[in-house]
Amino acid sequence: MEVDQLRYFLRVAERQNFTRAAEELGISQSALSRSIQKLEDELGQPVFERKTRSVALTEAGVLLQSRAQQVLTLIEDTKAEISDDGESGQIRLGAIPTIAPYFLPDLLRNFSTDFPKAMLVVQEDTTDNLLKRCSQGEIDLAILALPVPARYLEVEELFTEELLLVLPPEHPLVDKPQVRLADIKPFPFVLLDEAHCLSDNIVSFCRQRSFHPVAVEHTSQLAMIQELVSLSHGISMIPQMARDLDHSDRRVYRSLSGIKPTRKIAVVWNPYRFQSRLLEAFKDRLRSYSRNKK
Repeated sequence: MEVDQLRYFLRVAERQNFTRAAEELGISQSALSRSIQKLEDELGQPVFERKTRSVALTEAGVLLQSRAQQVLTLIEDTKAEISDDGESGQIRLGAIPTIAPYFLPDLLRNFSTDFPKAMLVVQEDTTDNLLKRCSQGEIDLAILALPVPARYLEVEELFTEELLLVLPPEHPLVDKPQVRLADIKPFPFVLLDEAHCLSDNIVSFCRQRSFHPVAVEHTSQLAMIQELVSLSHGISMIPQMARDLDHSDRRVYRSLSGIKPTRKIAVVWNPYRFQSRLLEAFKDRLRSYSRNKK
């Protein structure tokens, strides 16, 4: 049983499809099939139940999946611990799309300057996928918004930021001295797709105050929300970090009076994985950088 066989097996088990797994692994589907067949011959029984367009784990496959993950984790952690010099190595960082482009650039730039031998790999994904990948050791850290269902993961809150009301310049609320939540009830919203937790933050804040925002449009990018607001498609709420980078005069940002909508930003990691000195240095830098956001 070879390490590559286990990696191939885990990728097929995750994707439940040989074609997609082969594409992601960068090998031919026939080579992947031969590798899995060889593994099954060695075990003496199938690990996948083949269907027309997908595969499912057999009972033996479920057991192998758990063991294979443990074996690969042990190998990767051993390599990392042996080569840990506190200056070089790779940090795999995940972040949700409403954080990555606004919060990370300066942090990554400064860290790379002080640790030139380090390689920082950033991946954007949804909260659920980041938590799964963190649990499985595919990424070292994930930066996301609370709350998160993080079983067996360490969660450290970094800072809280305000969500600001964003309006087109000609909107009737722009000239009000104070804008209350009740003032925005009649107006339609532009929100992110349901896969993004920012929409949950906004809707939850409004519902707690007996108000359900009516979304007339959904999009997958925060920048598109800003553009749609500029075109008077609706109003929305935007994190402070995104507002700080928006220098356009086609949008107006207002802070709601009274209790303000906010979101809590946190970092998550798997405490059962080896934590290199380089990774600990990045965590410290992340904490220091976050203190300036409070």
